[in-house]
Amino acid sequence: MCMTSSAKQAPDWDAIERSLDAQGHAVLPGLLTSAQCDALAALYARPDGFRSRVVMARHGFGRGEYKYFAYPLPALLERLRHALYPRLVPIANRWQQQLGLVTRYPHDLDAFLKRCHEAGQTRPTPLILRYGEGDHNCLHQDLYGEHVFPLQVAMLLSEPGRDFTGGEFVMTERSSQGQRADVVPLRQGDAVVFAVNERPASGRRGIRRLALRHGVSRVRSGQRHTVGLIFHDAS
Repeated sequence: MCMTSSAKQAPDWDAIERSLDAQGHAVLPGLLTSAQCDALAALYARPDGFRSRVVMARHGFGRGEYKYFAYPLPALLERLRHALYPRLVPIANRWQQQLGLVTRYPHDLDAFLKRCHEAGQTRPTPLILRYGEGDHNCLHQDLYGEHVFPLQVAMLLSEPGRDFTGGEFVMTERSSQGQRADVVPLRQGDAVVFAVNERPASGRRGIRRLALRHGVSRVRSGQRHTVGLIFHDAS
C-alpha cells in the first residue's frame, strides 16, 4: 500500500511488524519523494500554519528548534497520519494485550482523536524540527497527556552527507536485564516508525516490559529537517 501517490515504494508491513516486535523500530524506505521532502522542509520558514515554536536549549531538550503544526495540518501530513494509523493499530493493540494493559485503540484515527479531545487533549502534535551544526535532541518520550498511542513516525527530509553530517536517529531500550542503544540509518524520504515509550519482548519467564527513548545525535555540519507524526494530541 502506497502512502502517497508518488512515493517510491510500498512499505512491507509484514517486515515492519517483525522489526517492531524485535527492535521497537522499523524503517519505511522511500515513504516520501525528494520533492515532497523539499516542500515540507520549506514550510519551516513560513510564519503561518503553526501553533507554537520551541527553542530546545531553553527547556533543556538539547539544541535546535521545532514547530508544532496547527490544524488543519498540511494536506500531505493529514493523509499520511490517517493512512499510517490503521496500519499500526493492530500492532498497538497486540502490544497492549501482551503488556496486560486494558486500553484498546479504535481502528479509525478520527475516533481516537475524539477520545483525546474529550479528555482535553486538543492541540495537534505533528511537528517539524530543524537542526544546525552542533545541534542535537536529548533522549525523550513524546507523551503529552493521558491518552498515548504507543507508536509514532519520524520522516527525514534532508539527505545525509549532502545536506548535513552526523545527526543520526538514536533509540535506547532499557529493561531489568540491562540497556542497549540503536542508531537507525535513514536517507532523505525514509521514515522510521518506533515505540513511543514501551514495548513487550519475549523472555525466559514470559513477556518483559522494555522502556524506550529516542533522540538525535549531534549534527556535525549542515542543516537537518525532519517531520514527526504523533497520533495522539496534546493537553
